[in-house]
Amino acid sequence: MLRIALAEDSVLLRAGLVELLSRVGHQVVAAVGTAGELVQAVGAVRPDVVITDVRMPPGFRDEGLRAALELRQGDPTLPVLVLSQYVATAYAAELIGGLPGAGGVGYLLKDRVGEVTEFLDALDRVAGGQTVIDPEVVRVLLQRGTADRPHDRLTPREREVLSVMAEGLNNQAIAQRLTITEASVVKHSGNIFSKLDLDPSVGNRRVLAVLAHLRREDRNT
Repeated sequence: MLRIALAEDSVLLRAGLVELLSRVGHQVVAAVGTAGELVQAVGAVRPDVVITDVRMPPGFRDEGLRAALELRQGDPTLPVLVLSQYVATAYAAELIGGLPGAGGVGYLLKDRVGEVTEFLDALDRVAGGQTVIDPEVVRVLLQRGTADRPHDRLTPREREVLSVMAEGLNNQAIAQRLTITEASVVKHSGNIFSKLDLDPSVGNRRVLAVLAHLRREDRNT
């Protein structure tokens, strides 16, 4: 069971998330409608994980993201899962690149909530300290390739592996998803790291591979 602090300004979606999370055995210890309320609630209830929308009152810009960054600065071990209505690669880059510490971090589209099994699995992995990026975000990044960008060097299969890798899955899960062998996953992963000019000695290269794309995108996306 996870103790969850939830911030979502849509009353219907917030209620739906509370119902879903409670039904599978989690405890929603705070369910609020603004970023400010989220920061206050987390300080009071100390949840296991935070779920927050990006755009929240009063400005409906990036208040939820700012709250997530603030909370992680105060507690680098706090897992944070951010939900977004649209693919905004700059938000994803800032979230993942701006959250230091050992806590898990995730960036999912709200549509993913409707895919209940995938959403709950992503939540569990974020709560467990992993990094999870919505595969649609990676797909958009790969479609925006232009000349002189390292990800243009990737083959179609390598792009598929990278997209699934972004979900935080291990080699076995990637192999099952793409119906290939684990040996093939290892080979493709090695090619991805090489083509993106990543140092093999650096830890957590899967996350770095994704960030190599996110950080090349326009911050105003």
